[in-house]
Amino acid sequence: MNNKVENFKNYIKNKKVAVLGLGISNTPLIKYLMGLGVNITAFDIAEESQLQHTILELNKFGIIDYYLGKDYLNHLAGFDIIFKTPRIRFDIPELEAERQRGAVITSEMELFMELCPAQIIGITGSDGKTTTTTIIFNILKEAGYKCWLGGNIGTPLIDKVEEISKDDKVVLELSSFQLHTMKQSPCVAVITNIAPNHLDVHKSMEEYVDAKKNIFLHQKNDNIVVLNYDNPITRSFTGESNGNVRYFSRLHELESGCFIKKGVIVCREGGIDKEILRVEDIIIPGVHNVENYLASVAVTADIVNPDAVKRVAWSFAGVEHRNEFVKEVNGVKFYNDSIGSSPTRTIASINSFDKKVILIAGGYDKKIPYDSMGETLVEKTKSLIIMGQTGPLIEKALNDEIFKKGSRIDC
Repeated sequence: MNNKVENFKNYIKNKKVAVLGLGISNTPLIKYLMGLGVNITAFDIAEESQLQHTILELNKFGIIDYYLGKDYLNHLAGFDIIFKTPRIRFDIPELEAERQRGAVITSEMELFMELCPAQIIGITGSDGKTTTTTIIFNILKEAGYKCWLGGNIGTPLIDKVEEISKDDKVVLELSSFQLHTMKQSPCVAVITNIAPNHLDVHKSMEEYVDAKKNIFLHQKNDNIVVLNYDNPITRSFTGESNGNVRYFSRLHELESGCFIKKGVIVCREGGIDKEILRVEDIIIPGVHNVENYLASVAVTADIVNPDAVKRVAWSFAGVEHRNEFVKEVNGVKFYNDSIGSSPTRTIASINSFDKKVILIAGGYDKKIPYDSMGETLVEKTKSLIIMGQTGPLIEKALNDEIFKKGSRIDC
């Protein structure tokens, strides 16, 4: 029996609850709460015509009041608990007013972490967090653990919390939006790296970094935080965590931690090196994926046999939409890297190829700098097709580098 769940059921059964956002994370939350007999009002900026399928699905579970459309927050008043979707900022005036009145502002992920009886391994970072999350999950599963995969990877687990036992392992991908207001941290926290990202939502780079740090700031003394030694920002977190710090590095031999020695990923502890995996056995291409395995090994090396890591490395072909091979047409290979929505991730993906590529790039502007792409575009791209809001920013990065080096590509 999970006492935390039973206490929560007793706590919430007579509360007036609002759920902001009818997206991926909150729909299972609403179903779970409705199953507990909770009085729910749902809010979403989308119009009813855009949410017909979701509304029909939720109506199977009972009666919900809805406030939809551009003025949906005008009706947010008088609630005991408000669950917000991750992308809604915590400090908008409507939420501030309810907070001042005494409402509890929380989220599906915060509730899940509070109720989950199992050890949670949380992964965040600007790049590589989805792949690293999936590798860790696969390694643990291969080693025989009963595992649950969820979070920002697209699988909410709140409606499964009563099925999870204390002996299971839960692996969560956590975004900066989910972490922004988090007041507890997972037992094992991983930060793959940090670079500018999501500055269209976060007010500053400092706020973005502070959100990421919540993954370890609330840890206990016996918890673990895994940090990228090669990333200056994550390395600077040393000393801020209550937990034990484990480093991983692709570029340096560490006194303690996971690194590469003569082509082999090793873990060093107490001066003793434990060989885990040959780099050449990793079938997904790119040095960034070597880093993802280093982070994963840092988490799992002391609880799984290296053979489990090897079996995953030999078989795991990567995550969908991340440099994913699509098709070969007339000798041309097409790859889908549509989730690579930051300059650092795009650079890493391009560098995973040993030939120059034709790159189709551009999309939504997250207010992050693109100048770092210039050198890679000139050196590793033979043709560039740009589009969307970020197209001009990518073109400027290219042209600035061309002016600097006197090179050119077709654009």
